[in-house]
Amino acid sequence: MTKAHMPNKGRVTGVGGFFFKAKNREELARWYETMLGIQMTPKTYNDSPWRTEAGTTVFEPFAEDTDYFGGEGQGWMINFRVDDLDRVVQRMRNAGHDVHYEGNGDPFPNGRFAKLHDPEGNAIQLWQPGGKDPG
Repeated sequence: MTKAHMPNKGRVTGVGGFFFKAKNREELARWYETMLGIQMTPKTYNDSPWRTEAGTTVFEPFAEDTDYFGGEGQGWMINFRVDDLDRVVQRMRNAGHDVHYEGNGDPFPNGRFAKLHDPEGNAIQLWQPGGKDPG
């Protein structure tokens, strides 16, 4: 069923959260907050949650045997939209993280990409949209 055929109610409108296991959840949450600006989950009703900007979200199953996410057993990769890929990559590299531009940093039809792994080995793709936005 295409979007044109979906009812106005009773459909998914966005991603409300991303939950995964961590060896040291507090340390990893601080890393995401420090390196990528993702605020930690609020502990009280007075704390503000992380808010994302509206934009394209891709939902794509990959082949079971892909190595695109990293080593064997890596079952997922998250893609974060960023407003300045070069600045984020430089901050990550300055902090000693191994970050690689995809396509040598040259733009693809839908933007530029870089890949890295968080301190626990989880795959991350950074995306600075550009070109034709499919949304």
